[in-house]
Amino acid sequence: MQVSNEKAAVPTASGAKAIPTHNPGHSFRRELRAWARDVLLAIGLAMVIIVFLYRPVKVEGTSMAPLLVDQERIFINQFIYRFELIQRGDVVVFWYPLDRSKSFIKRVVALPGETVEIRDGAVYVDGRRLEEPYVPPRFADTTSYGPMQVPPEHFFVMGDHRISSNDSRIFGPVARRYIYGRAVFAYWPFAHFGSLRATNEQAQ
Repeated sequence: MQVSNEKAAVPTASGAKAIPTHNPGHSFRRELRAWARDVLLAIGLAMVIIVFLYRPVKVEGTSMAPLLVDQERIFINQFIYRFELIQRGDVVVFWYPLDRSKSFIKRVVALPGETVEIRDGAVYVDGRRLEEPYVPPRFADTTSYGPMQVPPEHFFVMGDHRISSNDSRIFGPVARRYIYGRAVFAYWPFAHFGSLRATNEQAQ
């Protein structure tokens, strides 16, 4: 037996059949309301995620060039390190150890317990030279540092623009508790629009 969703014709007094009137406008409005509701819910959820998970920040200075430029706007993930470990190569945002009213953004080059040394500008971690394709030759320096062992719960950070960076070579390793986010996405200027994580992976 087959069942149809169509309504049966209703006989009139004259014996003729009255055909139910289909209102396409009503159906369209109902679908439009459902679509608008879904869009608003999606926008609301996205806003909650952005507000609580991501934080917009403005880059000031050139120490992370060419990855980041002065006055660039990016999003940082401020909860990522509650679930993941800080890794070498991460571009992190942290409270400046010498003045915790300021925030810095640098790249992690050495982890807790590792020994870092810089010989004529080349970075060595536990005696092995670190490949750093994200540092253009024109931004490299020829200074030396260390060796020093990174203390527990601390990270050695450096800017990619080595000759224009105030980093762990000057203020020492950064305590884990000062690191509060990882740079994940650039949104201005539009030419830099995109994932910073993908940019880092391509460079490495």
